[in-house]
Amino acid sequence: MKFVDEAYIDISAGDGGAGCVSFRHEKYKEFGGPNGGDGGRGGHVFAVADPNLNTLVDFRFSRRHDAKRGEHGMGSDMFGAAGDDVTLKMPVGTIITDAETGEVLFELLKPGEIITIAKGGDGGFGNMRFKSAINRAPRQKTPGWPGEKRNLKLELKVLADVGLLGMPNAGKSTLISAISNARPRIADYPFTTLHPNLGVVRVGPEQSFVVADLPGLIEGASEGAGLGHLFLRHLQRTRLLLHVIDMAPFDDGVDTVAQAKAIVNELKKYDPALYAKPRWLVLNKLDMVPLEERAALVKDFVKRLKFKGPVFEISALTREGCETLIKTVYQHVKAQQKAEQTPEAVDPRFATDSE
Repeated sequence: MKFVDEAYIDISAGDGGAGCVSFRHEKYKEFGGPNGGDGGRGGHVFAVADPNLNTLVDFRFSRRHDAKRGEHGMGSDMFGAAGDDVTLKMPVGTIITDAETGEVLFELLKPGEIITIAKGGDGGFGNMRFKSAINRAPRQKTPGWPGEKRNLKLELKVLADVGLLGMPNAGKSTLISAISNARPRIADYPFTTLHPNLGVVRVGPEQSFVVADLPGLIEGASEGAGLGHLFLRHLQRTRLLLHVIDMAPFDDGVDTVAQAKAIVNELKKYDPALYAKPRWLVLNKLDMVPLEERAALVKDFVKRLKFKGPVFEISALTREGCETLIKTVYQHVKAQQKAEQTPEAVDPRFATDSE
């Protein structure tokens, strides 16, 4: 299925049905009085977060979504039926914004979460509503209220704990396939990854985290070069970035330090908050470096890069060092999750006086 992370839709909730003017006509009841019922409300438009979806492709080809209007009121005190609602299934992590103003209206962050994105109009009043002691035969009624209409932009930001970034052909796809259940396309040429891949990393019983593999970045990505700039938004909700470095490039003239600095600069240009996220170095493809040369190569690389964070030496192909990496990542993710859980505020009515 084609990956789509942006779409525009037009939605329209149903209008309310009109009220009815009617009078009771029964044998032996000369003054039956008004019995016109109210109109039914229009259908709502709901959005539900479906964990089984990971793309907005359905909305690329189906842009218009209209709920049914409510039925009109009828005589004999009969109210009109409510219009049928419309429920739109969207991936978890979808941001719903007003296409005209750019205002963020809703975010679907929890599986199964349901929100009302357009409210149906209320039904109009029938003439029985206007009955009073001085108005025994009212002929007033009101039309139904219109339903909400909106032009919306849908934007998907995948929900992952860890994001992999790096130059094309750095081995990110091989790494995510080695540590998780994801099976992305892997080949010996750049830009094999064309859309984000999500994988669940199992560390132990009831111990796991989600990792996202994005298309490779190149210098100028924040201005639109390459493919990565289209998907940098998917890193904004991660708790940790793993910067994967190819330590055995095919071209001996490639400066891996300069490439690593270029990636960091692209993050800084795109979003300072993304640049400020915890970022670890993952030195990959060390199985292609002679054992006696590895230590000196790694030391020289880290020194020239002036990197002071955690550094992991791995081979995604042989899975050497991957076990240590995922255990350390899991501990970091869990620590961040615990830190994000702020304690509930204490109600001052039940607070105890320490004096």
